[in-house]
Amino acid sequence: MFAADFEPAERDSRRRAPRAPVSLDISIGKTRRTLCKVVDISVNGARLQTYSALKRGTSIWLNLPRIGQVVADVMWADDYTAGCQFRTPLPIDMFEALVGEDAVT
Repeated sequence: MFAADFEPAERDSRRRAPRAPVSLDISIGKTRRTLCKVVDISVNGARLQTYSALKRGTSIWLNLPRIGQVVADVMWADDYTAGCQFRTPLPIDMFEALVGEDAVT
């Protein structure tokens, strides 16, 4: 007898929009003093790698290239990785510009 793992053809995702892999060095905060990296992004949110731990439930300012400051809520945080949701979705043209210019291949 043997066993095998399988992966369903369709995944039930909670995401409202697909995320694109990127590598964006950005800063957090109005004063732009805290650095981090955006590793994936959608029009609704992003996953961050940080140098200081973030806490779930906090609101942060992200300073995104081409867009400027956006407010995001930290939805989850694990050590130095966090997922955040933008308070206002990014304009699709700005999102496409970020992904097109800085996409990871």
